[in-house]
Formats: sequence, structure tokens, C-alpha cells
Amino acid sequence: MAERRLSGLQKDVLRLYRDCLRAIRRKPELARPRFHAFARREFERNLDIKRTDVKAIEYLLRIGRRRLEQYMSPNVRDISAA
Repeated sequence: MAERRLSGLQKDVLRLYRDCLRAIRRKPELARPRFHAFARREFERNLDIKRTDVKAIEYLLRIGRRRLEQYMSPNVRDISAA
């Protein structure tokens, strides 16, 4: 079976998701499940975006990177799972 190659944008999305998971490890242990649920929900919410919608994907990547940077702050210790 031939292995399918990922596009650059797909790799960027996966990299952002992995970065989110790594960042969660630096949060207090009790808050980690809520951070994980939040990250997963944000990515799943955008699953219906077509691969060919490059502008939307790039926009969401920028938003995601900005949010990750905000949530990486040591002052952010928990997140609402609502």
C-alpha cells in the first residue's frame, strides 16, 4: 500500500496540535484534562473545512498559534471546559 504524503498545511496543523499537547504537559496536573478537552474540541470543530480552503486553514493556524502562545503563559493555570 502506498503511503500518502501530507501537504505542507496538513503538516502545519499536525505540528500545532502536537505543540498544544506538549504545552499541556507544563500545566498543573489537575487542569490538564480541561486543557486537553479544549484543544481537542477546537480542532474537531474545524474538521469540516475542506483541504482546498487554504485561506481558512492559514487563518485558523494563525489564530491557533496566537491562542497557544497566550495559554502557554505561566499565569494561565486552568481553562474553562464550557
